[in-house]
Amino acid sequence: MFSNLDDYREAAKRFLPEFAFCYLEGGSEDGVTLRRNRAAFERITFEPKMMVDVTAVGTGTELCGKYAAWPAVVGPTGLNGLYRREAEESLARAAHRFGLPFVLSTASTSLLEDVRQCSDGELWLQLYVQRDRRIAEDMMARARGCGYSTLVLTVDTPVPGQRDHYARTGFKLPLRWTPRLLWDVVTHPRWTATVGIHGIPQLVNLARSAGLGANIEAQAAALGSQMDMSLEWHDIAWLRRHWQGKILIKGLLSVADAKRAAQHEADGVVLSNHGGRQLDGAPSAIEMLPHVVACMPRGFEVYIDGGVRRGSDIAKAVALGAKGTLLGRAPLYGLAAAGIDGAIAVLAQLNRELETCLRLLGCADINALTDAYLLGNCVSALEFE
Repeated sequence: MFSNLDDYREAAKRFLPEFAFCYLEGGSEDGVTLRRNRAAFERITFEPKMMVDVTAVGTGTELCGKYAAWPAVVGPTGLNGLYRREAEESLARAAHRFGLPFVLSTASTSLLEDVRQCSDGELWLQLYVQRDRRIAEDMMARARGCGYSTLVLTVDTPVPGQRDHYARTGFKLPLRWTPRLLWDVVTHPRWTATVGIHGIPQLVNLARSAGLGANIEAQAAALGSQMDMSLEWHDIAWLRRHWQGKILIKGLLSVADAKRAAQHEADGVVLSNHGGRQLDGAPSAIEMLPHVVACMPRGFEVYIDGGVRRGSDIAKAVALGAKGTLLGRAPLYGLAAAGIDGAIAVLAQLNRELETCLRLLGCADINALTDAYLLGNCVSALEFE
């Protein structure tokens, strides 16, 4: 296996056709938000404490009322079947191996029932809401019946962001075969032999709940042009009627919206700019984190995603008050590079890095990690530049 996440990213880039790698890697418009996600982490500086017994370090915590081996979640990502066959099953198995929850996307390419069958781990469901809300209601019922415990409602996608790489690489659903796209596939024979030979993956969960069958054009429309743009805060009450577990609201980027989520009895929020794939010029989640945490009631859980590439990034988020971080692209690099073994190796790398970071910080228990382990100017360094 490889030495760091960048090596897995490069291996993924070699394996995948350009259109698939750009789908994994790309952001919206000029990539301003995408770059900002990493830059914000890099502006945070540690202040380690020395002469502390770190023979053993504890990383265990509680996420949405359930034990997790470390404060991370393998987050929801769509169309993962572009990278490997049975991608969601592999990600769920990898997450369970490391004692982490796995979040299945509405845009998954494996049935939620199949993912449950392959893993005894903690499973969450990420939900997009279409104009026909019976689709979401059916998907929630199916997930409840399979023991999914937490619902993650994504609210930052009333329409897809402007993603220039779609036009550049010729990728769209349904796929239109152009000479460039054919050449892209032909020049990646390993991907073609293991993934492409089976055709473009289907949005099978959406198809089953919407009764769409194998019509990828209708599936793509349900995921894009048929999204419910009327979704409002009072609709959390509608969710509560169909979901008895924990509810997190994902895609918020302001103190005011986080307060509204708490007022409408959500259990927590995921601060997120959708990995830089929606509104270009938005703040990063880590920038907003300390401001949101300072205003939330006790017991209200705040998670972040976007730009997490090292175990030390997880430590920075926890020090600033995050309950945990959602991992998006990081495990996908491993999955694309080497299948389930790659996903496992990436999670193992992040876990080792987190434990090393805690030892070097002089913090023997991640639950004791606060901003006292950061330089005093770190929060001000996260002010918008």
